[in-house]
Amino acid sequence: MTNFALVGASGFVAPRHMRAIREAGGRLVAAVDPHDAAGALDRWFEDTRFFTEIERFDRHIDRLRRGPEEGRVRWVSVCSPNYLHDAHIRMALRAGADCVCEKPIVINPWNLDAIRDIERETGRHVFTVLQLRYHPKVVALREKVLAAPKGKKHEVDLRYVTRRGPWYFVSWKGDDAKSGGLAMNIGVHFFDLLLWIFGKVEGVEVRRREESTMEGTLELERARVKWLLSVDPAHLPKGADGKRRDVWRAFTVDGEEVEFSEGFEDLHTRVYREVLAGRGFGIEDARPSIDLVHRLRTP
Repeated sequence: MTNFALVGASGFVAPRHMRAIREAGGRLVAAVDPHDAAGALDRWFEDTRFFTEIERFDRHIDRLRRGPEEGRVRWVSVCSPNYLHDAHIRMALRAGADCVCEKPIVINPWNLDAIRDIERETGRHVFTVLQLRYHPKVVALREKVLAAPKGKKHEVDLRYVTRRGPWYFVSWKGDDAKSGGLAMNIGVHFFDLLLWIFGKVEGVEVRRREESTMEGTLELERARVKWLLSVDPAHLPKGADGKRRDVWRAFTVDGEEVEFSEGFEDLHTRVYREVLAGRGFGIEDARPSIDLVHRLRTP
């Protein structure tokens, strides 16, 4: 059984990683979060050592590294706030572990080069969570696009709106320097999806760049894309009962809707299984979307 440690155990996305570690056959031996509301651990693991200070967590990992082979941490999963991913990846690699990092792997493109250098120095590797690349409908769409005649440009419309209250803008997620802004925090995996399916960026236009809403167009190798991202409830459509939804995804290609709102439940587990089998997505896979979002968020 492979030993994991987890950074950011009290966050929103952490339970998905806990479940994935368990279902992929791993064991979570240590976890850390400055907030002690980490009860989700009990659902998946019985004896995980928990810390609220990163320094004590790091010391514990180092002590395990110097102990018996079967007790060493082989993988560190990073689920901390976006602006800390870079530091926590570095810590994991230097502790002699490989790393699985929740997206975005970093919020600034130049951090990718620094992490690449540390990979070379340590011989360890970091993989990121690009789970939409495993969604069956997304895979099928990509195969269809790649099979189309060379030079064909598809007309694509992607809209994602999710309700967020005033707390969002008070938290680190509302701080551009910490989250990377709206395009990075809620949009980076959608931009990765677009680039993975439709190819390289040929042109970028941002028509709206506000705290709660961004929209624009992309000219890609195989598509012209209109996109909208928003956490403003005013952009949510009303349901049959007249009430607004909490989340709205709309993705059309040449006027035909691509429905992929279902089937997300097991994708993190798929990510972990692929990583453990030596087939994860690394720095260079993540680089195009990180570069693109940096252009989008830079006036």
